[in-house]
Amino acid sequence: MKNWIARLFGAAPRSPGSLSAQPGAASGVPAPAATPPVAPAAPAVPASDTPAPAPDPGPSLDLAFYRWLAGAVPAAAPADAATEALVLAELSRLAQRPAYAAELVPRVPSVIPELLRSLRDDSVSGADIARMVAQDVVLVGEVIREANSSWYRPPAPIRTIQGALILLGRNGLRMLLARVAFRPIISTQTGRFAKQVAPQIWRQSEKCALAASTLAPTTGADPFEAYLAGLVQNVGLVVAFRLIDQVCDGKGLPASSSVVGVLFALARRMAYGIALHWEFPETVAGAILEGNRPDSSALGQVLAQGDRLAKLRLLVDAGAVQPDDPLAGAILGTRLRPCYDQLADQPGTED
Repeated sequence: MKNWIARLFGAAPRSPGSLSAQPGAASGVPAPAATPPVAPAAPAVPASDTPAPAPDPGPSLDLAFYRWLAGAVPAAAPADAATEALVLAELSRLAQRPAYAAELVPRVPSVIPELLRSLRDDSVSGADIARMVAQDVVLVGEVIREANSSWYRPPAPIRTIQGALILLGRNGLRMLLARVAFRPIISTQTGRFAKQVAPQIWRQSEKCALAASTLAPTTGADPFEAYLAGLVQNVGLVVAFRLIDQVCDGKGLPASSSVVGVLFALARRMAYGIALHWEFPETVAGAILEGNRPDSSALGQVLAQGDRLAKLRLLVDAGAVQPDDPLAGAILGTRLRPCYDQLADQPGTED
């Protein structure tokens, strides 16, 4: 797993269109990159003229997303307080041991490494890549489907591997390979709870990756790194549901809003640790851990925005949040609306 991950990263690509451990000593996980210097403060404004900061919609969105996921799993009653505390304690332990957490998700398909090596080798021709793609029937279907998607909008339907690869380009193919590699890691799960929620978590991951890579050029972030961060950031949430299956034994899910907030924070820390364990660049892993902090890196900012847009898109499309809900208004704006609109499901795009 570790070696093939490193092959995803080559030349900078073009965009296609109190339970949580502190970083470092206690967890054994490297700390994120240092925060950039803060710009000089603006002149003080009289208190009476200073508008109150808008509340952060992130916690409310996470809670709504979690409850939507949990709503797909029939349960007799929510988990009791003792069970919730045990879940958080075990998640905290896993967050400090990313190698153990990584064992709770599947490994990547074996077809990917050779293709990734070839995509970094300029001497490998398009015909050679097409022959390698043709060895895997599932990958052939994925490549042709991607080329015919609403993202690329070909003037006529693409029906051959060669035509699809020309349209996608090497960077588009790299993104596709990353998605194909991570889909079984996130969407294929066992256990009562994890099995029910994993497909929806994967849908959110795909939409988050697309949104983050789309927004990346506006901040100077690398689009491919943004795409990968969007795909991998939910690995910790999948691990959380796998653990809930073991601890709760199918009886009920944690439901307290305070518990859900800590659960999401620990899920991000697990995803950060797993990304480092798989030898992702520290920029990608760090962006996952940063969340929506004011001092987040450019990559962290677009990842947080993509995460929120993807969650909101799923909740609105499912009718769990109304389009005119104040939560939607707090997340969207003129700048983000086009990206949000692009995340709407197109006919035939769902797995």
